[in-house]
Amino acid sequence: MLTLVTILIALDCLLLIGVVLIQNPKGGGVDSTFGGQSANQMFGAARSADFIEKLTWYLAAILFILCIFAALLTGSSEIVPSEVLPPAEGSAPIQ
Repeated sequence: MLTLVTILIALDCLLLIGVVLIQNPKGGGVDSTFGGQSANQMFGAARSADFIEKLTWYLAAILFILCIFAALLTGSSEIVPSEVLPPAEGSAPIQ
């Protein structure tokens, strides 16, 4: 199960990297990257920016949830205090 979650985290990270790189901080974004005027006609300038921004937020939220789930999977359900464990052979007793 942890392997599946790790693969999903890796895929989400790659998608998030791609979506962030597509964005242009000056407002060009998909429009200037994929052909200028033809991309404007296909997506519309405002719609493509909104879609990319929403996709970024969704991918970031998915990454956050997957990381928490992976941490819960790897955490141990039983915590044993060090006082209960027997001392290792050859070690000095704790005073």
